[in-house]
Amino acid sequence: MDQNVPLVIPEVNPEDLDGHKGIIANPNCSTIQLLVALKPIHDAFVIKRIVVSTYQAVSGAGEKGIDELLTQFNDFITGDEIKPQIFQHQIALNALPQIDVFLENSYTKEEMKIVNETHKMLDEKILVSATAVRVPVIRCHSESVNIETEKEMNIEKVIELLEKAKGVKLIDDVSINSYPLPIVIQGTDDVAVGRIRKDDTLTNGLNMWIVADNLRKGAALNTVQIGETLIDRKLV
Repeated sequence: MDQNVPLVIPEVNPEDLDGHKGIIANPNCSTIQLLVALKPIHDAFVIKRIVVSTYQAVSGAGEKGIDELLTQFNDFITGDEIKPQIFQHQIALNALPQIDVFLENSYTKEEMKIVNETHKMLDEKILVSATAVRVPVIRCHSESVNIETEKEMNIEKVIELLEKAKGVKLIDDVSINSYPLPIVIQGTDDVAVGRIRKDDTLTNGLNMWIVADNLRKGAALNTVQIGETLIDRKLV
């Protein structure tokens, strides 16, 4: 969050690389996939509010997080006692509405990262409310996202924008139960978006489901793309 250090997603704010002073920050995994999907919508309709609930894989806590999940599954099957060590509670067959520590405002550090990074990279005027949940999935974070825009939205136009957006893969055909799934998206580079539908409780509201590999676009790939963007913009 240092004002002198650019925080960059190449599909969202590559211009922030200009004038860098040698240090460039890679954003939080959950923020990356959220903003890759929302950037084209914001450009067209101006997002004024985001409500996001994340369903984050245990690999976000590293190899020890994966090991703990698999060990607990085995302990459950064998009837042995389950002893949480990495996570606050049992993660196998469970969902934990806490990622990182709680802050004074009762939000977690992970949740506030989404808020603060969205303001830094996309638009500081957007109202953002986040809830981060750890789920028993090994790889890929999922997000349920609700947005409200200033301009009137057209679902067909939103779909058209996402189909053309760099780094986005649209998977959205409910007639054949087609939507992004972590087990399918893992190992891929794009941010997958589906379940796009109008929120009838708002004048200009929209719901969507976003899934991305937290180890690729959520971490390593974005870093590589920052390097490529530096070269493209002749900044190195």
